[in-house]
Amino acid sequence: MKNSTIFRVVVLGSLAILAIITVQGYWIMKSWQLNEQEFHQKVTFSLYNVAKELASLSDSELPAEDLIKRVDPNYYIVNVNSSFRGEILEFLLKKEFNEAALNEDFEYGIYDCETNKMVGGKYVALSSQVETTKPITEELKTDDNFVYYFGVRFPKNQQVIMHHMGLPILFTGLLFFAIVFFVYSISIILRQKRLSEMQKDFINNMTHEFKTPISTINISSDVLLRTPVIQENKRLQQYAAIIKEQNNRLNKQVEKVLQFARIEKKDFKLKLEKIDLNELLQNIAYSVQLRVDESNGHLHLELCKEPVMVEADRLHLTNILHNLLDNAVKYSKEVPDISLTAKKIGDKIEISISDKGIGISKEYQKKVFKKFFRIPTGNVHNVKGFGLGLFYVRNICRKHGWKLEMESREGEGTTFRIRIPVAR
Repeated sequence: MKNSTIFRVVVLGSLAILAIITVQGYWIMKSWQLNEQEFHQKVTFSLYNVAKELASLSDSELPAEDLIKRVDPNYYIVNVNSSFRGEILEFLLKKEFNEAALNEDFEYGIYDCETNKMVGGKYVALSSQVETTKPITEELKTDDNFVYYFGVRFPKNQQVIMHHMGLPILFTGLLFFAIVFFVYSISIILRQKRLSEMQKDFINNMTHEFKTPISTINISSDVLLRTPVIQENKRLQQYAAIIKEQNNRLNKQVEKVLQFARIEKKDFKLKLEKIDLNELLQNIAYSVQLRVDESNGHLHLELCKEPVMVEADRLHLTNILHNLLDNAVKYSKEVPDISLTAKKIGDKIEISISDKGIGISKEYQKKVFKKFFRIPTGNVHNVKGFGLGLFYVRNICRKHGWKLEMESREGEGTTFRIRIPVAR
């Protein structure tokens, strides 16, 4: 993944998270305010009815002002003009709270001017299945501005509001989980990118460092093969030939890695030129024919009847055709039977490379073009390679704008088709 892409992902993800956090925070705050407002309205309405009924029982009038005072979010003081008994107050409070669907535990107390304290108070549990009463948890506050009044406190109001806000809180938890997952994912992406860059640098440096000793070994093996003493000794000549052959094999693998490194560079550009396709295919077929003959196989070459010119990068076109033919030889059965054909279809040339080899099962046909992918063979590794060949072929075709197709049946063989526009 490119640095610019990662930067955009981080910036856009951060902005999205900030926006979601802002909306979520506003939603929670608004939900809390709405719940508190609803609670306050229910309590105020219920306490007003209680005060009105107390005034009615004592044939007195309600105070003209400061009837209900909210001391703190959970505590209310109700001003009245006459005395009353605690049993009546408790009965009226239960009745009004029940009618208002305010099923919260509450504590109440009645002001005693002689002791200057709230007395006769109880804790009434309405939220439990069985209604119970018990002593209040702490002394209720008094108010010096009133003479006859009572106080009501809701000790579990904050918990009840939290319970009513279960859905927003759940979504908030999911949001923070998503944020943590996003941060973790970004850290994993950055770490993987750093490791990928280290891997690329290592492979590039390693392959370039290999080129010098490979060239030295190649020159040395040629000298050995031309030395009269070596030529007279068949055993030494065989060893020198093995050195030459294995060195060439190593050089091909290093070249594949270098080709792969080139196409992954941002500044990778094709050197397009007009190429005589028949001539190119003849030269490629000739070099492959030597390998096919070693296995007593057959290479069928079928070219266009008239000369055809295509516009392509000669080096990369040659490489991908060699890769496909090399795979056809490697994955053939005991005797290779390979076809290389070129035919004109409209304004395009279709190059086909077919073999009658082991084929590719359906489950792997979409994966063979991936980088480093090799079809699992258990502990058997008859065919060597890095899994870069078809990845290279696909990327070169994409870079040229060519269409690449593959058709394969397990046990019957594989056909690759490349469609190239005819040069004008």
